[in-house]
Amino acid sequence: MSAHDGLPSYPLASGELSRLVRDSLLRGPVTGVEVRELERGRSWTRPGVALGPTSDVALCVGSFDGFHRGHRLLVTKTVNDARRHGALAAALTFEPLPAQFFGAAGGSHRLLSSEERVVALLGAGLDAVIVLDFDDELASTTYEDFVTRTLPRLMRVGALHVGTNFRLGRGGAGTLDRLRDLGERHGITVTGHELLAADGVAVSSTRIRRLIHEGDVERASRLLGRLPLVSGSVGHGRGEGARLGFPTANVVVDPTRCLPREGVYAGVVVHGRRAWPAAVNVGKPPTFSSPDPAFLEAHLVGFSGDLYGDALSVLFCRWLRASRRFGSLGELERTVLGNVAWVRDNIGSAGVEVPT
Repeated sequence: MSAHDGLPSYPLASGELSRLVRDSLLRGPVTGVEVRELERGRSWTRPGVALGPTSDVALCVGSFDGFHRGHRLLVTKTVNDARRHGALAAALTFEPLPAQFFGAAGGSHRLLSSEERVVALLGAGLDAVIVLDFDDELASTTYEDFVTRTLPRLMRVGALHVGTNFRLGRGGAGTLDRLRDLGERHGITVTGHELLAADGVAVSSTRIRRLIHEGDVERASRLLGRLPLVSGSVGHGRGEGARLGFPTANVVVDPTRCLPREGVYAGVVVHGRRAWPAAVNVGKPPTFSSPDPAFLEAHLVGFSGDLYGDALSVLFCRWLRASRRFGSLGELERTVLGNVAWVRDNIGSAGVEVPT
């Protein structure tokens, strides 16, 4: 099964920026969600949905970090199965991510926060999302105990949907074949879904993280089905941009988030209900000496005002150039103005309303 190319073409057509931002923010038409504390986690349910040990559920399980095209397909198949059988459709995931808990290489940087992940899953049509605390006790639970003891305390699972490479339980012993055998003995239909592929390689969160770390945000967009994003709040910057005529917002990002490699990118900054075309710098500009750690700063095209302390989301569209040291401030200014001109000509020259 293959993924389609979801990249926009530049320059963006009229109205394309609003649609692109809406899709990338993963905002679904879900209101009135009920959040309930569980013994070892939390559940989020749509209005009117009662989730409990007697609820018949079609369930998908995974980390769902990034909520990429493969995740969307798995959720869609779970929802369709639930609707055919008059059951609830739910997803079960974990916090922290198992890859973070075990310190897996490349797994410590997240594509989405826990809240963003829940919003994305509910927005895809699920009735409920359960996030279990991934700790030493859960990590040491066998797949048999998880299926026969942990799940029945939460819901009555009639169908379990996972990817063909899925592993469950202590040591990853719960392979698809073993889960099918266990399911047959306990009245659970276990379905393993072929992984979505792009360029002959499976779409995975690990692959997307690697592309983003390499700065290849366009290929990452193909696999995600949207633009990569990070969220943060605006802190104090150095002020060099303002003195050179292109003020920037210094965005403080959770250090566990997956950021692109150092360089300059064309992107979009979302502030409240408006999205602004932006030239985005990731990492310390080498022209200026500073003891500050690496950071993200964005020049919002067409924006004027004070953003300090506000929450922003930054979407990455295209890599423009590597960071480098300039011989003079004049050379720096000409280069940055060229970057801003590319953004203005290809993404937009003013903010647009973010559709709900």
